[in-house]
Amino acid sequence: MATVQTVNGEVECAELGRVLMHEHVFVQNHEFQVNYPETWDDEARTDDAVRKFVDLKASGIDTIVDLTVLGLGRDIRRVQAVAERSPVRIIAATGYYTFADLPTHLRVRGPGRMFGGEEPLLEMFVRDITEGIAGTGIRAGILKCVTDAPGVTPDVERILRSVARAHLQTGVPISTHTDAIAERGLDQQRIFLEEGVDLGRVVIGHSGDTEDLDYLQRLIDAGSYVGMDRFGLDGFMTFEKRVATVAALVERGYASRIVLSHDTSCHSANVPDEYREKNWPNWQFLHITEDVVPALLEAGVTSEQIVTMLEDNPREIFSGASSD
Repeated sequence: MATVQTVNGEVECAELGRVLMHEHVFVQNHEFQVNYPETWDDEARTDDAVRKFVDLKASGIDTIVDLTVLGLGRDIRRVQAVAERSPVRIIAATGYYTFADLPTHLRVRGPGRMFGGEEPLLEMFVRDITEGIAGTGIRAGILKCVTDAPGVTPDVERILRSVARAHLQTGVPISTHTDAIAERGLDQQRIFLEEGVDLGRVVIGHSGDTEDLDYLQRLIDAGSYVGMDRFGLDGFMTFEKRVATVAALVERGYASRIVLSHDTSCHSANVPDEYREKNWPNWQFLHITEDVVPALLEAGVTSEQIVTMLEDNPREIFSGASSD
């Protein structure tokens, strides 16, 4: 039986239940918190996260994938403190988040770099998956990488290729961040194919930020899943357009290649809580179960297709199976 690593240990993929495939527990800036400690209350933030996940479980969601990696302030011990009290399973990720450049200490190391040596990114990612993160023994269950508006910069390409090679060594799936308007998912697929990755093990993230069905169909026809995973970010694209895009893809026969999520968090240092509440009130964990699923059903998506997107596809992504 195929298994997946969660923050609380290994579980069978068949037990994942309903899964939100692209979320975050905490997006942090540790340097800022260390120098201005009054900006972070660990106990209050942990309690708040647990409350949110208790409500999420009650809404019918069983598992989230926390795609917080280096560059977004991953702190696995803080996530562990939440997971120990959360009824929702949390799957941790490894990888690196940057739109353009790596920090200097990584940029100057590796093949062809100032100080040479082996590629440090690959070693980091594989160790997180096979041994555990930060000495905790908590193993990452998925890889994360980013290609945004700046495109495939030299450092972004290093990350993409290291993620691909870590995937080939460990077998864990890949999930990405993209700028869908710039069609960056195609760049990612090209590099992954050059590295020998089966695109059926890849989720091209933030694909729901575009209505371009031809672009989305190209990603799917190449083998990848598409992440319709920013529900609630209505300032990027309206709720109605996001729902209509998913419904149109389902009508084309692609329910088996779609996953749903919000890309939200219990707390983000990058988005003030008061701004989120005022401008993006739907950008919270209950939006899919309370609003999106009913709207998709009204748009003609069947209950069985909802199960496919929220249960079957995540299980197959982590197990390496395919519904096709």
